[in-house]
Amino acid sequence: MRAHYGTDKVRYSGAEKKQEATNAIQSFGKKLKKAALAAAIFALAAMAAAIIARPEKYIAKCAEGIALWTQCVLPALLPFMVICALMLNSGAAGKVSRPLHGACSALKLPGCAAACLVMGAASGYPAGSRMVYGFYAAGLTDGYGAKKLAYMCSLCGPLFTMGTVGGMFGYGGQGAKLYAAHIVAVLVPAIIFSLAGKKCNAPAPDLKRSGNLLEESFYGAVQSALTAGAFIVFFYTAAAIAQDFYILYPFERLFNLFMDEGAAQAAAYGLIEMTGGCAALVKSGSALALPLCGFTITFGGASILLQQLTYLTKAGVRPLKFIGMKLLQAVLCLFILLAIG
Repeated sequence: MRAHYGTDKVRYSGAEKKQEATNAIQSFGKKLKKAALAAAIFALAAMAAAIIARPEKYIAKCAEGIALWTQCVLPALLPFMVICALMLNSGAAGKVSRPLHGACSALKLPGCAAACLVMGAASGYPAGSRMVYGFYAAGLTDGYGAKKLAYMCSLCGPLFTMGTVGGMFGYGGQGAKLYAAHIVAVLVPAIIFSLAGKKCNAPAPDLKRSGNLLEESFYGAVQSALTAGAFIVFFYTAAAIAQDFYILYPFERLFNLFMDEGAAQAAAYGLIEMTGGCAALVKSGSALALPLCGFTITFGGASILLQQLTYLTKAGVRPLKFIGMKLLQAVLCLFILLAIG
């Protein structure tokens, strides 16, 4: 009896220690969230103060961001988003993705992965992440499956990559090379992660025709295009302020160890806003412009990451793990483009 009592005491003590460790981790997490919130409030207040102090400069930057969106992004994005919305709302996306269901099962992915991958690869940011949340909310995948899908369906669209960024390079085949490297860099780590985990047995979705096909498709596409434009303009202006106040200086110095100063500044800019970063990289004329554009497009920058995380966090995807995977994929894209020249 005494020995049995002693064993229970040890077990109880171990359980207490485990609970204390859990409480400490939760407490640290809460403090980290409060610190992040305080930093975000400070950054927004500082940005507002900078715009008030120098309205002539930053209002002009805002106008540049709007011009960049309307001239380079919107013409490439809106028609394709309408097409994708029509395919999704008509049920055509489900039919197109049906032949891929067997392959998704073999890769230990949920049944909705095929439709999500097709739409994510076709539409680009943040359509894939939006669909991940939609399938999670519909009960077609759990949090673990959503994490797998988030890593795989976080893709830049072909029209932006080949049309917008490829056009910046002069449509000489660079856009196709960029898109191919981007797809490989995203899918290979995501597939390895999926195969290393447990199988997802969620059913394939039945994507039925919408009741009001044209209205829902066009309204949804326009709303998404306007939201993307708002993110681009805001972060384009934020990136300019960050450079003026040397917030990006540590990144610029780090990148300057491997490239010239113009490319380093453009690459640092791309960490905040992808479209402006790619335009600056092409303008720099650096020999590393294409690989760095691959890194920028695959990582997405703060603007794209936040657009995706607005959906993914609601599906249980942890932001730091998602950002870590995007960074790994971006580095892989950089090395692929360096290797193929």
